[in-house]
Amino acid sequence: MRESKKKADLEALGSAFMRVPHMPVRVARLLLDAGYTDVFQLSGRSAESLFADIRKHDFLAEEKNVLPALRLAIYFAENESSPDKSLLNLHAWE
Repeated sequence: MRESKKKADLEALGSAFMRVPHMPVRVARLLLDAGYTDVFQLSGRSAESLFADIRKHDFLAEEKNVLPALRLAIYFAENESSPDKSLLNLHAWE
């Protein structure tokens, strides 16, 4: 069991979501489990709709911990070529 958990974390760490600055590995894992595989898939989506998809797969995910990271990831997906550096941290999205 422990080996599969380590493998899952390595998959999340190696995912495209880790290109998002300050992206928590846990949120990358939640996005992968919900069927998302790349950052561009988040563009045009709302954090709330992504969170609803995540809750279908992990009903224990806490909104207050996940929503800021989702907002950050959406911002990054929509502004990857020229993001405002002051918005590339979780505190800007709380």
